[in-house]
Amino acid sequence: MADVTPGMRRITLAGEQLRAFTSANGFPQPAFESPGFDDDIRLAFCYPGQTEPVLPVQKEKGLDFPKDPRPLSRVYTVRRWDPEAGELDVDFVKHGVGTATTWAYRAQPGDRIHLVGPNTSRAFPADADWLLVAGDDTAIPAIGRLLDELHSDARAQVFIEVAEGDHRQQLRELPGVEVTWLVRDGAEAGTTTLLLDAVRNCGWWDGRPFAWIAGEQSSVRDIRRHLVEDQRMPKEDIEFTGYWRRGEVIALETDQAVPDPEKTKTPFEKLHDLTELIPPIAIRTAVELDVPELISRGVTSVEDLAIKTDANERALGKLLRYLHTLDILTETTPGHYGLTPLGEVLTVEFMADFLHPAGVAGREMLGIYGLTESIRTGRSSYAAVTGQDFAEVHTEQDYEDRYLERVARFQATIAEPIATSDILSGIQHLVLHSAGAGAQAREVVAVHPDLRVTICALPTQADWLRRDLPATIPDEQQRARVSVVEQSVFEPSPPADAVLVIRGFRTLPDVDAAQALRQAAENLKPSGRVLLVEDTFDTDDLDEHDGEADLLNLAVHGSGLRTEEELDAVITRAGLFHRATHTVGWGTTVHDLVPAEDPPTFAHH
Repeated sequence: MADVTPGMRRITLAGEQLRAFTSANGFPQPAFESPGFDDDIRLAFCYPGQTEPVLPVQKEKGLDFPKDPRPLSRVYTVRRWDPEAGELDVDFVKHGVGTATTWAYRAQPGDRIHLVGPNTSRAFPADADWLLVAGDDTAIPAIGRLLDELHSDARAQVFIEVAEGDHRQQLRELPGVEVTWLVRDGAEAGTTTLLLDAVRNCGWWDGRPFAWIAGEQSSVRDIRRHLVEDQRMPKEDIEFTGYWRRGEVIALETDQAVPDPEKTKTPFEKLHDLTELIPPIAIRTAVELDVPELISRGVTSVEDLAIKTDANERALGKLLRYLHTLDILTETTPGHYGLTPLGEVLTVEFMADFLHPAGVAGREMLGIYGLTESIRTGRSSYAAVTGQDFAEVHTEQDYEDRYLERVARFQATIAEPIATSDILSGIQHLVLHSAGAGAQAREVVAVHPDLRVTICALPTQADWLRRDLPATIPDEQQRARVSVVEQSVFEPSPPADAVLVIRGFRTLPDVDAAQALRQAAENLKPSGRVLLVEDTFDTDDLDEHDGEADLLNLAVHGSGLRTEEELDAVITRAGLFHRATHTVGWGTTVHDLVPAEDPPTFAHH
């Protein structure tokens, strides 16, 4: 351990379990790897008064995280990974009350720490002409590693905000890289516009830039907004992460350097929280009226907000006053409001889309209002609530564009492990049915140079995919091996060595899902396979989020999440058998299926 500066301590971790090992319950674990400069790991700590941390349990299909209590953990960047020496460096910013910070500054040689990961980060595009990098103290480990790993001819403008002048670090110097240190000089972290002002006023170089931004959430949001709206940078050329958010931390009475875990609630308090309707509806109303976004842009008075939202001033004042009681807003001066750290989260694009009734996720969420009817009938109630079936919503090109763009953001966690496993070995032609097909095809053709991919999609999806492919697969030679055809899952798939269906059946009743599987296998070449990825409901380990998804799918589609037994019944009904079952990535199950005429011996990987 060493103090890199008065504001940052470096802890070096080592141990045999950084190399390949077998877990206590018998599962083999690969050696630790960290190929990306922004890779992060999750460190697990002891609850106050405890001598051992709550830890996830390794199971066959991935990690199982306990729920009551949950592991007390924090995420940190891998500053340095030396596989030869088996050493892992993690840097901790010194600030106030913090579980991880306090551990780091009290740690002694020989102390144990448990970790999960890493989550690998996105690589910079090879065709960017220069890099724009901006971050606060918490981003220094990632920025330092980035500079260590950049090519010597790289060009970059780097802006780093620190608390004090002596918190500057000695970073690798490159002739084409300009590093600018910005000092808060006593201001509280997350309260200045130093980074935003620096990016706004920087000299904009010629060529195509790629931006990497990290730090306090609202600061990152404002910089990204400037790059998209003022500099007209494509969103896909900006990698941004809100490492932390401002908020009040209450220390333990017995140890002022350690946060107090959430207080135990009585059953009455828990039930009140679970059944309270007004807060979520009021918050959704604020998002629908664009109130958080407007306040973040400087529209703060009730009068001006009423004009901008086309609302009744008196009525809007009641909503703002209530949001103040929820700690969403704070009254800065009489009649003027600002966002609290909790309110700032409502300006995050992903969260706003979830809460807004016209958002991609928010529009689907409307179906939950018909849950009572769906429970009574066992069928979808979406049309009764909104006036149209949800399938009709997907025929609207604008909605489908936004839906597919949202889905594509999360495909690498599924596609990359499948592409790099041996599942696709020997396959020359792959047919793909998936909402995130473009991003998945990118991973596949990048790994398998002789493989062709045919994406099957409905017309609105196909239109978006054709427009999106040049950006998703910029390499022309790789893109030439990917084609898009307009075809539903209920039509026989084109002749292929394998058909990959990813999360395509959650909206379908069992009889329809079985028919779609039969059609997927209709034109398989000899020894061809159907590869199926489908979420299931684990009834042996009930999960609140799975339960929510199950009810929402019932109300919107009349379906739900199937159990493993129910999915097996659909597969059998389709006339297919398991050839093998593969587990890849973070517990994703791939069902490897073949037609029943030649049932194989079942295998599991």
